[in-house]
Amino acid sequence: MPIVSPPLAWSALSPLLVVTAASFACLLLDIVPGARKTHLVGVGVLGLAGAALASALMWGRPAVAFQQMVVADDFALFFNGIFVLTTGLVLLLSVGYARRQHIEAGEYYVLILFAAVGMMLMASAVDLLIVFLGLELMSLSLYVLAGFFRTRPTGNESSMKYFLLGAFSSGFFLYGIALLYGATGTTNLARLGAALGGPGAGRDPLVLVGVALLLVGFGFKTSAVPFHQWAPDVYEGAPTAVAALIATGSKAAAFAALLRVVLATRVLQPDWTTLLWILAALTMTVGNVIALAQRNLKRMLAYSSVAHAGYMLVGLTAGPALGGAAVLYYLLVYSFATVGAFGVILLLERGEHAEAVEIDAYGGLAARHPVLALVLTLCLVSLIGLPPTAGFVGKFYLFSAAINGRFVWLAIVAVLNSVVAAYYYLRLIVYMYMREPEGNGVRAVLTPAAGLALALAAWATLQLGLLPGAAFAFARRAIAPLLS
Repeated sequence: MPIVSPPLAWSALSPLLVVTAASFACLLLDIVPGARKTHLVGVGVLGLAGAALASALMWGRPAVAFQQMVVADDFALFFNGIFVLTTGLVLLLSVGYARRQHIEAGEYYVLILFAAVGMMLMASAVDLLIVFLGLELMSLSLYVLAGFFRTRPTGNESSMKYFLLGAFSSGFFLYGIALLYGATGTTNLARLGAALGGPGAGRDPLVLVGVALLLVGFGFKTSAVPFHQWAPDVYEGAPTAVAALIATGSKAAAFAALLRVVLATRVLQPDWTTLLWILAALTMTVGNVIALAQRNLKRMLAYSSVAHAGYMLVGLTAGPALGGAAVLYYLLVYSFATVGAFGVILLLERGEHAEAVEIDAYGGLAARHPVLALVLTLCLVSLIGLPPTAGFVGKFYLFSAAINGRFVWLAIVAVLNSVVAAYYYLRLIVYMYMREPEGNGVRAVLTPAAGLALALAAWATLQLGLLPGAAFAFARRAIAPLLS
């Protein structure tokens, strides 16, 4: 009898396919004589807009494809929105910046788009092998992007350290998948959860070691302590626009996959809860305490991103039913504030095309460039978690979930860490408004595209703080399919 292959439901991958098509279009356009690199940005933004439209049209109509290995449910579509927004803002911020830093090349924009495809694949994956494929597509693109300052020792160090540690973490992750497959006979998350529900399956040493190894892989991508050592050096050595993408998009993709795995293995909830409680407390505390001593703003934001990963782990510790929607909402608001902060930094120069990354360079910024100082202040206030910004609402949802889940002490640790974090954020604000500039200060190189990106980030940071209801409702609806 002839073998009949099952039909492929390509519609479930339509957002990814649109971005992939835009990536290949950029590759072809790059070899056209006389084509400007800014045209690649336009094609990339159009592709991301197409993916956003495809995701919006599929909202509420889940589609499963490829032997139930990929699903386009509301959860994946919500994260598609985060990836599209962050990647689009990074592309807009790169206009002018890449040229000034002498890294403007067609592959720069193509790799950003391929990284976005990997992120979207991770969020859509309901099989551990597809999670790994998405993780590697995203990671390989970011490894190259992190070293785009080819002539700078810090850029080479950034790429090499990211690659080596990332390869080790991928090895742990893949070995964890192998152990879970050996114990249960499947890598599909739904069947894995069913297998773990059998008598004694959750106590199998292979299962426990496999889950621990998966957590190592996720810990690296979320920059959770003690797997965070790569973050400060990579953020410092990478182009600032790339650092913004690593801090937001890759972190969101890792949390998307982690949420699916935690929910699929909910029978191991006591083990997950203990591990996540310890990780959350350590990550928040280490990130914030070390950030206090940083004078380099990119390193400060790197440790800040470590601390914010800890805040999101607080929501996971409370349980996806209580904290899942809070984690999704916080990822959205954190992404806008972080991209906005990195965006202001990459627009400021000190000397001949030298990035202004030391805190001393920001003395008197409010007098010289009041609009940029205002945008940076707004983003920093949101990262602190003060009203009326979105960061305040996001932390309120996260900490409330912890209290409702009876993790009161963890909520107290989180609040104390927010107080500690306020010091290094407010220190930068004090420099901008209350210090005199040293020497000639910094100069701003603002392009229309970058101005649009900053305006969108600032508007979203305020809008999601003043009117959070609609966005949080989308987050609750997105997490609902995973709870059923």
